[in-house]
Amino acid sequence: MNILFATSECAPFIKTGGLADVSGALPKALAKLGHDVRVILPLYEGIDPQWRSQMTFLQCFHITVAWRTPYCGIFELKRDGVTYWFVDNEYYFKRSAIYGHYDDGERFAYFSRAVVEAVGYLDWQPDVLHCNDWQTALVPIYLLEERHRIPQLAETESVFTIHNIEYQGRYGSQTLKDLFGLNAGYFNEHMLEYHGDVNLMKGAIYAADYVTTVSPTYADELQYSFYAHGLEGVISDNRHKLKGILNGIDTELYDPWTDKGLTKLFSWRQMAGKKACKAALQQMCGLRENPDTPIIACVSRLVKHKGFDLVTAAIHDIMGMDAQMIVLGTGEWNYEESFRQAQNQYPGRFAAHLMYSPNLSTAIYGGADIFLMPSISEPCGLSQMIAMRYGTIPVVRETGGLRDSVLPYNKYTGEGTGFSFANINAHEMTGVLAEAVSLYHDDKKAWKGLQKNAMTTDFSWDKSAGEYCQIYSWVTGK
Repeated sequence: MNILFATSECAPFIKTGGLADVSGALPKALAKLGHDVRVILPLYEGIDPQWRSQMTFLQCFHITVAWRTPYCGIFELKRDGVTYWFVDNEYYFKRSAIYGHYDDGERFAYFSRAVVEAVGYLDWQPDVLHCNDWQTALVPIYLLEERHRIPQLAETESVFTIHNIEYQGRYGSQTLKDLFGLNAGYFNEHMLEYHGDVNLMKGAIYAADYVTTVSPTYADELQYSFYAHGLEGVISDNRHKLKGILNGIDTELYDPWTDKGLTKLFSWRQMAGKKACKAALQQMCGLRENPDTPIIACVSRLVKHKGFDLVTAAIHDIMGMDAQMIVLGTGEWNYEESFRQAQNQYPGRFAAHLMYSPNLSTAIYGGADIFLMPSISEPCGLSQMIAMRYGTIPVVRETGGLRDSVLPYNKYTGEGTGFSFANINAHEMTGVLAEAVSLYHDDKKAWKGLQKNAMTTDFSWDKSAGEYCQIYSWVTGK
């Protein structure tokens, strides 16, 4: 089957979050199953020269975006059995950051038109056009317009994946024609109209042949207003073509037995290396070097929906335990300030690294003992899976992919891969965290068994890729 995967970011070329990890790993898994997979993404300024030097120029042409006819160049790079197409337009993509610009609506409307029109120039016919989040939400809509004009799209079906419904691509009604190039017929209740505005994600949900989310629990949660950010009615209308598929991770990339970013390699059979990683982490972060004190870690954007109201409210309770704590990330100033104060108040026991650091995050996954992830909402989450791969036991709130990926520890049977709590409540979180700390101190055998369970859980993309293939078969009949 020919699959064109449209995304606004893709690891290892450009990354701001989990979407890039999915876009980097899922196409590789699909290619291993024998499919012809092409990934198309913008050629951002931030893409490293090492990747640019491997690209080949294929074609250039002009596309139509409302009344504009901007230039579009296509560069190609082949890697790990996948073909990558990069859309070149420096006016739109030669920027210091890939998101957050005043004209993001126009930039990604241009990219969506490029996805659809490029197929007509590249002598390749996709069976499935798989789009991701609001940045490519116009693709299924443009496909409705263009599948009869572009022969290569005549039999192409569309799949749209919601990675985070909070970001929907909402713009004023005047953008429909002048910015997006669509006629007034699309401004209706069962397409783009949303409280008098244009909502791109809403349109994609209605226009796509099938819709997926990144975990089964998140698919269920989206039918409730608390999680759906106003689109619960739209989800309900389209639940007949909605399925949640849990994301995987790149298990070759995240492997403590081969990860060169670690101080010492280890596996569930040979855990001595994790002790060396822990000692190095304590030294690196200015914590007291004590192998018997568990390290609790958070690696995250410091924002409300990640549960940091609970963490900041419970800092003193957490520090009342026989444990150390590390926080890595940037975000809202009030959380950053709380963690700065905690570092000053608990020297040698609390470390706040308010920055983005891939190297330090690897060190934390490898050297910490407990990974705290108390998200208010979490569509899937990859950090808890990565932590488990490295024998760092997650403590999570039961939401979205956290609920689907972390099996609560059962002290009677020894089953489980972590700890979880249900309510958005700081006392409940600290109670469960205290259980984890107590198990670490009081029952080393049970703790090692829990680590083995976590590290041997299969978080590869194999199962999920198979589920996506099933959906592709449903929509194409192939």
